[in-house]
Amino acid sequence: MEKYLINPNQKISRINKDIYGHFSEHLGRCIYEGLFVGEDSDIPNVNGMRTDVVEALREMGIPVLRWPGGCFADEYHWKDGVGPKEQRKKILNTHWGRVVEDNSFGTHEYFELCRQLGCDTYINGNVGSGTVQEMNEWVEYMTFDGTSPMAEMRRQNGQDKPWIVRYFGVGNENWGCGGNMDPEYYGCLFKRYETYIRNYDWDNRIYRIACGPNAEDYHWTDRVMDKVKHKANGLSLHYYTDIWDSETRSKKSATEFTPLQYEQTLAQAYRIDDIVTRHIEVMNRHDRDKRVDLIVDEWGTWYEVEPGTNPGFLYQQNTMRDAMVAALTLNIFNKHSDRIRMANIAQTVNVLQAVVLTDGEKMLLTPTYHVFRMYKEHQNNTLLGSYITTPVQDVPCGKSPSDRPTAPLPQLIESASVDENGTIWATVVNTSYDKAAEVQCQVADTAVQTVKAQILTGDIAQYNTFDAPQTVQTADFADFSVTNDGFKAVLPPCSVVRFEIR
Repeated sequence: MEKYLINPNQKISRINKDIYGHFSEHLGRCIYEGLFVGEDSDIPNVNGMRTDVVEALREMGIPVLRWPGGCFADEYHWKDGVGPKEQRKKILNTHWGRVVEDNSFGTHEYFELCRQLGCDTYINGNVGSGTVQEMNEWVEYMTFDGTSPMAEMRRQNGQDKPWIVRYFGVGNENWGCGGNMDPEYYGCLFKRYETYIRNYDWDNRIYRIACGPNAEDYHWTDRVMDKVKHKANGLSLHYYTDIWDSETRSKKSATEFTPLQYEQTLAQAYRIDDIVTRHIEVMNRHDRDKRVDLIVDEWGTWYEVEPGTNPGFLYQQNTMRDAMVAALTLNIFNKHSDRIRMANIAQTVNVLQAVVLTDGEKMLLTPTYHVFRMYKEHQNNTLLGSYITTPVQDVPCGKSPSDRPTAPLPQLIESASVDENGTIWATVVNTSYDKAAEVQCQVADTAVQTVKAQILTGDIAQYNTFDAPQTVQTADFADFSVTNDGFKAVLPPCSVVRFEIR
């Protein structure tokens, strides 16, 4: 029996709600058909936003939404997406499918979507192909309440009062699709562009995010941090979990995989713990006062697209394997909440590890969605000291993007937090595909009165379809007994369990 210790006396850090953030890009059917169908659509909508999707995301507790990219951000020119829709410029989406982008979803539509969702805003600016003036004018357009050309343009386009821009990313993946820059060059550009992201209102202090590294590129972190110093509030990090076929050099299927490939996927996902730790160590050398946060604004699984779909649309199914990746990753982010301010899974609807899939009027919630809904109780809670004993296996990885012969994968991965009412929320993942786990939890110096639990479990390859949308869903969990200072439980294989402890 594994020992699970939770210490309510050890209050570590606040779990910022935005660790549970999401990402939407002009990519495939994420925006169009996913979030936005237009005012004239037969699909129920409010001001063009799909009612069913908005309601699902609100129920999930979406705290912040990143837009307009992604790679699309560094070819996006915001003035193309404002004004009368019939007059907006049609462009070629060169990154994603080479389809026509009609710009019917632009700045006004994005803020309307966030209003309906009740979430904060995260705008990604164009450094790769945009100018300082363009970025400066966009910020003025969105946030200035006085008399100026951009504020007047906003009013003429139907928005009298300015919006609140909570976060602003200065470029995206500038080491790659955002311009193929060297870190020193980008660091200097960041300082130049950031200078003109004005705070026009003391009630709207924009949080500025510098483009950080891809996965294990610690050199990028070191050089950019050396350049930007404390001009940035946050530094981004991108990390995707993908398993490749070493012979064809192609990604593996989202739904057809072996138990070994399941373990390889989870082991690669678990590596984010070490990657985050090492990037934070580099950041701390330049920032001893820890003023600059880590922002993991792209993460998730990336497989081969579903057969018969546009390869540039990145549409993939979502199984219990993806739910396990999401659950263990969020537990890890909770544990690093002293330095991680925000994270954004890629992407919200119909792209990569989406929480929602749509097909015309139909909509379904993925296993990953159910993890986020289970975990939303952690948002803005206080992280508690906690530890669980667990077997750890070395998973043979073979030839993979990380080029490692083996990678560790614990069977049990957890985190625990306490809310303002003193209720403890503990989330535990059993990564094993075939072994249950007996767990005895002890809550230090606490007389436990009640425990409730919820579970998400199933076969590793189970997923929801439009014909069977509730194949994978949460349920009440009862395979536990309450003790004087905690509980004893048996966690099924491939499961995520949330305990509510009072």
